[in-house]
Amino acid sequence: QVQLEESGGGLVETGGSLRLSCERSGRTLDNSAMGWFRQSPGKEREFVAVMRWSSGTPYYSDSVKGRFTISRDKGKRTIYLQMNSLKPEDSAVYYCAARERVITSTITTKETYTFWGQGTRVTVAS
Repeated sequence: QVQLEESGGGLVETGGSLRLSCERSGRTLDNSAMGWFRQSPGKEREFVAVMRWSSGTPYYSDSVKGRFTISRDKGKRTIYLQMNSLKPEDSAVYYCAARERVITSTITTKETYTFWGQGTRVTVAS
């Protein structure tokens, strides 16, 4: 009853920018968080950025803080990830994720997220 669909990935040169989108559909979520995780070949999926849906309070990994910005459009039920100053190490498949009944202590923990999109690939040329 909940679907997430990402878009906006692509190929970009080092220092460039991309904006990812994730539209949520289906039933409403209670006290939810939505955001982004990424996975590179040979690595575990890792936290990038998430936010509390109602308040918009953002959380960022240290590796992207100051370069990426997460935002939302409540009317469109869509979150965005503006990625600037991209580096080759940002190359990954980026997954949108959502969860309900969020608490701050686990808001960046991927294992607590129960809804996932199909992923969109970001490649930063070196």
